[in-house]
Parts: sequence; structure tokens; C-alpha cells
Amino acid sequence: MLHLTFFLLLAASLTRFLLHHPGEPRTPWIIALSITLALLHVLGPTPGRPALRMPRTPRTRDAGQADTRRLLWLAAVVAVWVVVVVLAPSFAWCAVPLFYTGLRTLPAGAASVLVGLLTAFVVAAQLRLSTGFDPILVLAPPAVAALATAVFVHMERQAARQRALIDDLLRTRRELAATERREGTLAERQRLSMEIHDTLAQGLSSQQMLLQATDRTWDSDPATARGHLRTATEITARNLAEARRFVHDLAPADLAGGTPLPEALRRLATRTTGPTTVPAAGPVAAPATGPTTGPTAGPTAGPPADEPGGGGPGGRLSVRFHQDGTPVPLPDRVQSALLRIAQGALANVREHAAARTVTLTLSYLGDQVVLDIADDGRGFTTAAAQGRGHGLPAMHARMRQLGGTLTIESAPGEGTVLSAAVPLERTP
Repeated sequence: MLHLTFFLLLAASLTRFLLHHPGEPRTPWIIALSITLALLHVLGPTPGRPALRMPRTPRTRDAGQADTRRLLWLAAVVAVWVVVVVLAPSFAWCAVPLFYTGLRTLPAGAASVLVGLLTAFVVAAQLRLSTGFDPILVLAPPAVAALATAVFVHMERQAARQRALIDDLLRTRRELAATERREGTLAERQRLSMEIHDTLAQGLSSQQMLLQATDRTWDSDPATARGHLRTATEITARNLAEARRFVHDLAPADLAGGTPLPEALRRLATRTTGPTTVPAAGPVAAPATGPTTGPTAGPTAGPPADEPGGGGPGGRLSVRFHQDGTPVPLPDRVQSALLRIAQGALANVREHAAARTVTLTLSYLGDQVVLDIADDGRGFTTAAAQGRGHGLPAMHARMRQLGGTLTIESAPGEGTVLSAAVPLERTP
């Protein structure tokens, strides 16, 4: 728009001069100076960029040289315009685009001085063209100059605010993206830690106990030792399958192929039933002294396998599954979470509770699904289990992700009941 306005005013001024002063000796000079002024305006720097023919320089010197060239270019344009106005006062209105050019090129103070000088030349030129004193010729140019300056300053302030807003938005987007990356990393880390705890860590713990029992019975009871070894091998195979699946963020192996949750829990109960290296508690088990939470802080706890009373042979665990209510389709993430909770709870029962029976109950209650895991083991003090191990925190985290609740009821010598409830969306 600046180029277009300048060229229109320059063409109008030249046309007016040629129409009113044909054949005068100064005409060739006026035409030559008009062409020079047009070329200077075309070859001048665009806003925010050096002149079109400016050679490329190293970044450390480019800004200073660009400013110098802009000042020299502006001085040449103003000088040529002044000469043209002196020769032909009708070219005075070409100063309007030069106002904006000066305001873009110079600092605020120098630009104001230049606008004042250009306005004075315009007033003088208009008085030369008039036959008498006309107040409008004295007042109109300053008013136009003031309006042009005010509009430019307002536009620059608006542009500065917009640039600041855009910078803030870009910075906020970068910070938000970084936060989302961190949250994604933490979420994936939490997912892997829970999967590892409920699969690999529990399996490795069971394998260690079985291999220790195998070593103790290798000479005295080879058949039992081979049974422990076969069980440890089966656990290793299941852990390998689970590891491959959760690395790829797949459903647990027991839910593969569209297996429903009740069937997966039934298989888990069948697989968990069998001998255990922790001696079964008697009908009236004496409470353990002190906190009985194991290192994995599962739903039940007791002495670890390498402590007195925790590694002897002869215990047997019976796990039963029961289903209540009419089954309804459950989201994959709900099924995975409940199955993982059951796996972690049963692993802790086998390793620490000295229980003889465990009952898994899956209840469909219309607006929620509830998984109860009850054992008759040693039990523990729930307050003492807070902040220990990873089992309970992982279970609570799974329930929080689903908007559910996890409750634990236990006391020394009275067994443990763990209940995981997940709300379900109502279907119309």
C-alpha cells in the first residue's frame, strides 16, 4: 500500500506539473528527478528487511550495515524529494508516504523531527502555489501529519502487543508440549512398574522360593523337588509371555483372544491352587508379632521365605472362584486392571499369608463390578502396611485410573479381604 500510494501521488504530481507548465526548461529535470525518486523507492528496503541489493554479510555485522544502508537510502529519498518540491511545489503531497517510511526507518525521536521538517516543506510548497494566504494550507498539512503519525504509532503498538501475545502462546505451547511429554513418560513408567510388579516380580519371587525348596528336597525327596522345578519352569514361561505382551501394551496373556474376565479369573484360581513353600496356618493361627506386611506389601503378608517359619515345606493353597450376578461386557482396561489386582493379591497370599483357602468373587451389581479376594491367612495390620512395598500402591493406582475404589479389611490372625470396585456406565 505504501508503494502504491507513493506512486499514485508521484504520478499525479508529475501529470499536474506537465499540464500546467508545458515546455518549461525545468521539465526535463522534473521528469528525471521523478524517475530517480521512483527508482529509489522501489530499491529501498522493505519493512524489517535490508535493501534488495544489499550483499549478504556475517550475522555479527549484518544488522549494523543494514541500519547504515537504510539511513543512507532515506537521506537520498528525502534529498531528492526536497529538490523536486523546490522546483515543483505540487510534489509536496508525496510526503505522506514518506512520513510512514521515516517512522519505520528511524527511532521515535528522529522520526518525529523528520515528520516535522517534511510538514514544514509541505506548508511552504502549498503557500507558494496559492495566490494568497489561506489558513487551511497552514493547518491541514500538520493535521494530516499528526493523524498519520498517530495511526502509525497505534498500529505499531498493536503489532507489538500481537507479537508479545504470539510469543506467549508459542512459549505456552512449548511448555504444554514438554509437560505432556513428561506426563506421558511418567504414565508409561508407572504402567511398566505396575506390570512388572504384578507379573515379573511376583513370578521371580515364586521361582526363588520354589528353587530354594527344590534345593532343600533334592536329596531327600526327588519327586517333590522335580515338582517344584516343573512349577518354576511353568512360571518362567508365563512370565516370558506376560513380558512380551506388556512391552507392546497388550492385554494380559490370560485375556488374549477375547477371553472374558470370569474365565481368566477361573484359570488363575486353578493355576494358583497347589502346594506352597509357606506352611499353612492352623485353624487357630497365632497372630504374628509386630507388623506382618511382607516386602511386596500385598493384601496379606507374613514372614518371608528366608525367615523362620516362612520357608518350610508342606503348605497347600486352595483357590476357588465364584461369580455373582449377570455378566456384562467390560472395557478391556477394566478387565486388565482387575486381573492384575487378582494376580498380585494371590502372589502375596502364596508367599506371605500362610493361608489354606482363598476365594475370588466377581460380582456384577448393575452399576459396578466388584472383585473380592478373601483368604484365611495370618492377616496383618492395615495401618502398618501403608507406604511399604509396591503392591498396594499399584492396586490403588489402577483403581484411581478407572475411577474405582480399593478397600482392605484385615487383622492379625483373622485373614484378609480385599475388595476392588469399578463403576460401570449405565446403558440406556
